[in-house]
Amino acid sequence: MTMTARLLSTVALGLAMAVPAGAFSLDARFTDADGDLVADVPTDPSEWVDPAVLVFAYTPVEDPAVYEDVWAEFLDHMSEVTGKPVQFFPVQSNAAQLEAMRAGRLHIAAINTGSNPIAVACAGFRPFTMMAAEDGSFGYEMEIITYPGSGIEELADLDGRQLAFTAETSNSGFKAPQALLEAEFGLVVDENYTPAFSGAHDNSILGVANQDYDAAAIANSVLTRMVARDVVSRDDLVTIYKSDTFPTSGYGTVYNLHPDLQEKIQDAFFSFDWEGTGLEREFGAQGESQFIPITFQENWSVIRQIDAAMGVTYTCN
Repeated sequence: MTMTARLLSTVALGLAMAVPAGAFSLDARFTDADGDLVADVPTDPSEWVDPAVLVFAYTPVEDPAVYEDVWAEFLDHMSEVTGKPVQFFPVQSNAAQLEAMRAGRLHIAAINTGSNPIAVACAGFRPFTMMAAEDGSFGYEMEIITYPGSGIEELADLDGRQLAFTAETSNSGFKAPQALLEAEFGLVVDENYTPAFSGAHDNSILGVANQDYDAAAIANSVLTRMVARDVVSRDDLVTIYKSDTFPTSGYGTVYNLHPDLQEKIQDAFFSFDWEGTGLEREFGAQGESQFIPITFQENWSVIRQIDAAMGVTYTCN
């Protein structure tokens, strides 16, 4: 049985009476007439938004300054396809990214795996693509890492130690590892181990490499890119757990952009030539070379199930 199946069978069945089926739901201000679990584009043209400048934000898994140059050629391409200037918005946290979209200041975004459900539910996010390899395969694994000589050789050794998470909205940086440790090893946060919140995967990775944290739960796609950039040495880290594959960040638009503009933005993603660009240099290190179509309903099913198993609710302020 896979990690995902074990987690869901152990955790979800245990909470079956507490978590209603289909616990995921959109905020009341959105409609979903077609039942695809994402906010419909408004039917009233007066509600459509057609900004003079499009604003794009990459998920804040690492220092946002690293990615402005990485995305430069892509954003130039999007500008050509849409006929509008496109501005890179270096958000500092998942919460800031979601609030910016909900407030109408962010139009296009890459939302990390764990934040996709709350972005869809509360900010009107409509994901339609993710990065993939040439053969169409996609995703990343959650790893729990430590440093050589830490005395932590397996997950049970985390008892009495410190474990760094990234943020509570992160799948690999919090939700999946917390559920796994409790369901399979009886390790309860704040009881058996001390949590720390680093704010981002790169912070957790560097924190372990520098022995500031005993261990950390991270997305290995971030680790792969950091090793490729010589930001961290793989020799300074030891992996004690690796999950099955999860979907990676979802890319999409806010629901009320003019429908013609949403179509052009999708065209920009699917027509972009990666060869020789910052995207190829950065994400090619983990084998990604294209954008492929996805749906929130299908590709994020396992993430919604993990959220339901953990009793996560989507309360939008």
